[in-house]
Formats: sequence, structure tokens, C-alpha cells
Amino acid sequence: MKTLLLAHDFNATSEIALDTAIELARKLSAKLVVAHVYSVPVYSFPEGSSLIPSAEDAARIADAAQRSLDQVLERRRATTPGVEISGVLRAGVPDEEICRLADEIGAEMIVIGTHARGAVARALLGSVAQRVVRSAKVPVLSIRGPQPA
Repeated sequence: MKTLLLAHDFNATSEIALDTAIELARKLSAKLVVAHVYSVPVYSFPEGSSLIPSAEDAARIADAAQRSLDQVLERRRATTPGVEISGVLRAGVPDEEICRLADEIGAEMIVIGTHARGAVARALLGSVAQRVVRSAKVPVLSIRGPQPA
């Protein structure tokens, strides 16, 4: 295995998934690509109008996402000798961009955290992890996050 892709959304579950991905990369002598996909929100109202953020707002969102990704990468590179870790920031629909990126970089596995939501919440909200599992052309390792007490 040469390349692993980790989807990261800056929460505790993603950090747990990152721990697992680093260990896999170390054991398999693979490089690890940490990806974050952000969306610029567009708000639609019942009467048909929409609120679209300005270019400045979109740039602020992108800059904040890049800073957060850079912090994750710097922290993990400093504590993970022997594993090549790089990062990619994308804008778009998270599950679509994760699968597209996996194809582009030739990832042989995707690692993704999944939240401990109940069945009703998953049915109503969906899950990026579930959509990645259904759409990816490569194996997906889904890491369950902390369980509520």
C-alpha cells in the first residue's frame, strides 16, 4: 500500500481516525494525505430568494480551514517521525470531494471518522462517512468516535 487518505473535519472523532491512519501508514510504509473539505454555505428562503456569502466571506472560510489544516499537519508531523504526511484542502460537497481526491492521488484506502449518532439522526441528516463508504472505489475504514455516556 502506497497512499492512505484521511478525511478530517477538525473534531475529536477525526483525531481518533488520524491516530489510526498514522499507525496504518507506519506499518504499511505508506504516505498519508490528510484532507479537509469545506463548504461555503448558501441559505435559501421559502419565498425563493437565497443568501450567498460574499467573495470576502468565502475567502475567510477558506483561510480559516487552511489554518486549521496546517495546525493539524504541523502537530502530527512533529510527533510522527517516519511517516510522510501531507495535506489537501478542498471546497465542495465533502463525500464527493473525498472520493474524487482518492481517485486523483491513487489512494488505496480512505480512513474516515464517523460520529456516534443514533439511527434517527442518521436517517434525517445522513452521514458523510456513509456516503463515502457507498461511493468510494477503494476500501474505506470507518473509525467510530467517542460514545456518549
